[in-house]
Parts: sequence; structure tokens; C-alpha cells
Amino acid sequence: MDDTSMATATKPWRRKLSFATLDDVVRDTENLQGQGYEKVGNWDLAQVCLHLADWMGFPLDGFPKPPLPIRFMLWGLRNTIGKKMFHKYLAEGMPAGKPTMPQTLHQPGTDSTKAIAKLKEAAERFKAYTGPIHPSPLFGAMDKDEATRLQLVHCALHLSFLIPKT
Repeated sequence: MDDTSMATATKPWRRKLSFATLDDVVRDTENLQGQGYEKVGNWDLAQVCLHLADWMGFPLDGFPKPPLPIRFMLWGLRNTIGKKMFHKYLAEGMPAGKPTMPQTLHQPGTDSTKAIAKLKEAAERFKAYTGPIHPSPLFGAMDKDEATRLQLVHCALHLSFLIPKT
């Protein structure tokens, strides 16, 4: 048995998701809360929502400054393969298991109603925003449409680990 077969034999595998709008993302989180869900990853619904809300703010407000060694690594990636990675992620989705900024990690057991409300607020703000998009430390400059598409792919990655109960 390969790794995929073993994973599916013991617990459900991730959902295949693709969102067209940030409203679709919010609706999915509300449905998960209403129906209940099984967690097949490490984060619960509130952790996912808060993480996504954090990341929706960065293109609008600026990205946190990582430690110096990480900044050098990001600079190197951004100036070599960053755009190629960006286009691959938009086309194929983001891969799981990549590191994230520690300030976007949240404790389990947070109130999911409040977390969904925060995500909805972040999505509304992102949609209404008309200012310049701050360049990604990894992918570089992008316009609002590209930033939105990246948000949708990021949301699909994290929400794919939450399986609605039927």
C-alpha cells in the first residue's frame, strides 16, 4: 500500500476545494460550523479562520518582518523562483506542510463563531480595499486580482482539512 492508500484507510482524506469568491469561503466556514466537521489536519475551524483572516490583512497592511536569516531566504526565493511558484500555486493549489509565520498560528478551542466573524470581516475589508497591494515577501508584487486569487487558493488549502459531517 502506498502512503495515500494508508492515509485513506485510517481516516478520510482532504476535500478537493476551489473557491470562486471570498464569499464562497465564508459560506464554507459557516456550513462547516452548522453541519459539524471532522478534522483531518492539525487545526480546528477557528484556528483556520483566524489564520486566513490574518493573511487577508497582510497584502493590505503590510507583511510582518521575519527574522533576518528568513528575510535573506525569502529574498533569494522571490528573486529566483518566487513568480514561478506563485503561478504554480494558482494553477495547482498550495501544497500542504509548508511553514508559516508564528504570529498566524492560533490556539485550538477558540470560539468558532467569533473566528468566522473575524474571517468574514477580513474578507469584506479585502474585497472593498482599493489601495496598493503590499508585495509578498515570497512572490513579490501582485495586483488585486492576483492577490485575491492567491487568497482563494490559500483558503482552499486550509479548509480542505475540515470534512463536513453528513
